[in-house]
Amino acid sequence: MEINSKGAPDPRENLFGGIGTVKVWNLLRTKAPPFTAVLACELDPGGRVGRHRQQEFPEIVVGIAGLGEAVVGKQQFGLRPGDVVYLPQGETLELINHRDDEPLQYLIIKARDAPAKLDLDQALNSKS
Repeated sequence: MEINSKGAPDPRENLFGGIGTVKVWNLLRTKAPPFTAVLACELDPGGRVGRHRQQEFPEIVVGIAGLGEAVVGKQQFGLRPGDVVYLPQGETLELINHRDDEPLQYLIIKARDAPAKLDLDQALNSKS
């Protein structure tokens, strides 16, 4: 996926006390419950997004390109193309680009907790 084709990014310097620039593209242009954000991100070579707590919504991080690491709480996860890392609400996240010669590209997808699953018959017969 060529994220540079998605328009001008919103650059964030030293995000959450990290190192370098993260370019952020908002891919979610309309309401799409339960999703609250879909962001394409590119972290500078050798860059780092500082440790921060996920306050509002759980999220997943999906590796697109490069070689990095996601630290969730005290657990370390490799972040390569196709890797998916889950971040529960209230947990901390830090992202690290292990390459000095290329950016780390990843998606961040945030969502509200889905409502309890209804029984299909109950949903079809609901008069609300």
